[in-house]
Formats: sequence, structure tokens, C-alpha cells
Amino acid sequence: MENLDQLIKKNGATAGLLLGVIVLALGIFDFYYMTTMATSFWPMVLVPFCVSVIVEIGVAILFCNDLRKKIGGFWTFRQATTGIFIMFLVAYLVSYAGNMVFSKVVEPNMLDKMKTAMVSATTDMMQKQNASQDKIDESIAKTEKSFDDQKDQSIGKIAKSLGISIIVIFVFALIFAAFYKKEKPLYDLPLDEADPTPVV
Repeated sequence: MENLDQLIKKNGATAGLLLGVIVLALGIFDFYYMTTMATSFWPMVLVPFCVSVIVEIGVAILFCNDLRKKIGGFWTFRQATTGIFIMFLVAYLVSYAGNMVFSKVVEPNMLDKMKTAMVSATTDMMQKQNASQDKIDESIAKTEKSFDDQKDQSIGKIAKSLGISIIVIFVFALIFAAFYKKEKPLYDLPLDEADPTPVV
């Protein structure tokens, strides 16, 4: 029979798989929204931001609630941190692997398409603001460089990115665990049964 710690790890990993698929799907939506649906700069920036921050945090909250329910409703801060960290880590790995496959197989020109869309939207916005051509060119150069830098997929850069991501995930797990820890009461029985009044 599984003990509580094993159950937490198992359910955390299972929840992480599903959460990772959801995060991957939202990321793919962001890509197609930016490259085929958005028509101006601010919607192109704000919609993916809302999806990646507000929606993903909301989904993570629901998964944390569900994870705690599945292990009986009570866990210590350490147990909450472990379960949530495993869930977030598995979700990240699933999303990362899925994005790699998506960008290599389905959309091999993914970064170029996003760069083109962002450059176009930035140029249009700055022209409407009557910005000088020099400022427009400078902004375009910065945008192109930021996307070109993402094409560097050397082992060292990947390892560094994974290391930083794991640290960030652990910090988020600590934050979520602080909110979701729920110690088991000292007495599972009702007060009158757990601490009966002596009979005289």
C-alpha cells in the first residue's frame, strides 16, 4: 500500500502530465494568434501575456486544489512543496519537449514567422505614432536580434536555460505550497469524542 509521500509524488507527476499538455496547447494558440490572427501591436503582446500568465496561473491553482483533494485534503508544507514542484517540473518538461517537436516538425519556421509578425506590428505602431525612421529601424533591429538569439540551441545554452527554469519552478512551488499547505488536525474525531468530559 502506498504511503502518503508516494501518493503525493505519483499524483503530482500525473497532474503534471495533463498540466503540461494544457500549457503546450496554450503556447501553440499564442503562436497562431500572433502570426495569423492579431492585427496590431498591443493585442499581439497582451493576449499571449494574458494567456501565459492569467490563464496558466488559474489552471495551476485548479490543479493544486485537485492535487490536495486527491491525497486526502491535508499535507504539510514540505509535502505540498514536493507535490507541487513535481507537478510543475513534469508540466515544464512536457511543454518543453512538445514545443521542440512542434517547432521542428509542424512549424520549422516558427521563430521566423513570429519575428516577421512582431516586426510588422511594431513598425505599424511606430509609424502611427509618427516615430522617426531611425527609431523604427533601431526597434526593428532589437526585435530581430531577440528572435535570432533564440535560434542558438547549443548544449550549454539549453543546460543553462533548464537550470534557471528548475530554480524558478522551485520558487513557484514554495509560493504555492505556502498557500496550499493544510496540516491535519490533531484529532480526527469530533471534540466531544476526542476530549470527552469525565463522567463523575
